[in-house]
Amino acid sequence: MSDRALYIEQRIANEGPSALVAYLLWLFVGFFGVHRFYLGRWISGLMQLVLFGIGSALTFLLVGYIPLALVALWWALDALLIPGMIATDRAILRMRLMQGWD
Repeated sequence: MSDRALYIEQRIANEGPSALVAYLLWLFVGFFGVHRFYLGRWISGLMQLVLFGIGSALTFLLVGYIPLALVALWWALDALLIPGMIATDRAILRMRLMQGWD
């Protein structure tokens, strides 16, 4: 592997999102969408946060359990989606760094 490729991969390891951090955020504050904010998915993170807030606010009417169930399903699916999000972010960073060399 050339010095250029090693440099790019080192930058990706340092600057790219961490799977450990993403999963810790997912586990502890994932219902608020914080892991999506960390991974740069601002819109879906905000949607998850709003959906959780609406569900929490409406639980006393017994209607809020529907949005909370959707957030719970979304949260569970994100456990499978996080590696793909990280791979996509790293591929974009790799492409950006390689273009900077030319």
